[in-house]
Amino acid sequence: MPTAPRPTDRTPDRTTDRTTDRTTDRTTDRTTDRTTDRSIDLALQGGGSHGAFTWGVLDRLLEDGSLRIDGVSGTSAGAMNAAVMATGFAQGGALGARQALSRFWQDVSGVPACFGVVGEAKGPAEAVPFETPAWVFNRSAWPGMAAWDAWLRLWSPYQLNPFNLDPLRDIVRRHVDIDAVHAGPIKVFVTATSVRTGQPRVFSGDDLSIEALMASACLPHSAQTVVIDGEPFWDGGFSGNPALWPLVYGTGSDDVLLIQINPRQHDGIPRTSTEIDDRINEITFNASLVAELRAIHFVQRLLRDQRVDPTRYKQMRLHRVADEGGLAQFGASSKLNTDPRLLTTLFGLGRTAADGWLSTCAKHVGHESTLDIGEVFLANRVRNARPAIKAPDGATGKGVDKGVDKAVGKLMGKPGKT
Repeated sequence: MPTAPRPTDRTPDRTTDRTTDRTTDRTTDRTTDRTTDRSIDLALQGGGSHGAFTWGVLDRLLEDGSLRIDGVSGTSAGAMNAAVMATGFAQGGALGARQALSRFWQDVSGVPACFGVVGEAKGPAEAVPFETPAWVFNRSAWPGMAAWDAWLRLWSPYQLNPFNLDPLRDIVRRHVDIDAVHAGPIKVFVTATSVRTGQPRVFSGDDLSIEALMASACLPHSAQTVVIDGEPFWDGGFSGNPALWPLVYGTGSDDVLLIQINPRQHDGIPRTSTEIDDRINEITFNASLVAELRAIHFVQRLLRDQRVDPTRYKQMRLHRVADEGGLAQFGASSKLNTDPRLLTTLFGLGRTAADGWLSTCAKHVGHESTLDIGEVFLANRVRNARPAIKAPDGATGKGVDKGVDKAVGKLMGKPGKT
């Protein structure tokens, strides 16, 4: 496992006299006399152990230090990464955030059952001493695991774990200081899914808690439902993975960097039960993200064509870090595997992907999008369709804006403003 960066590493220790002037939106670090004008929001997908890829991306962004992180929206493992990073940043600047993330994932690697009741099963990776091929981290490829998984599905977490023991909750409590997050400069938004309505619930500010983080990561086959204020919640990935609209309405930055860990595309036809399950997992946990991106794309086109009042809608600049080829080799079952060799591999993939983005795309932050939503996420017939909202030439009346609000609300699963 990668060790926590030391104060002598490339990123300076920013615990000394770090000040933020919110009126000019500038952040100054007086240990280096470096001023960062450009801010960015981060959107962190969930995906169990694959969140170590996001850890690698965050580590490289924090090490680079050329962008100020304004807000972070995260789901499941993305929520954990967001809260741990915000805790570390509040207590020790960028270096503190890097060290906090490293300690968190070190702890995760030491608890096999961290991301599921079946995580403790041993696999072929235990016997592989050197370079470990990707397949050995996929639990579905282990001998007898298909039968084991099928047997486990006959029982609920209430039967398998009646005392609701959860090692992940203990780890989160050790590494997340909610008071520090509240006092720190990074806004954190965490998404969970209401079991009753199926709608996303975003926790932030005073609503943010350890239980909210656990709700965001509550897979119903692996953990008992998390109840907050009488409302039952499951994993946020079912409804917002991650939720983007809090970054539209809740921060001052117009740039959002999506760190995506669920492969968007899969070539070929899944034929085995494992391949089918893997693709269902990828589609399910990308569906809400694609819906929100479709809504953003819809509004961007209306703004570009001057069909709506630009003072009512935020023109977002979107960016993305991903490694679909690198992550696709690890099946959905590896999301439950906390083998330190897997986490180290994913961390390295994340740092490499972030390095590529920093060298080619970071310079565009504050100026233009580097993610073409239509090209990457939308089918041709959707990308080329004309908006259904029509207004007279030069008109952007209130009625048109209300129509857009309703359309966007339906797409994003969020009520539009009236």
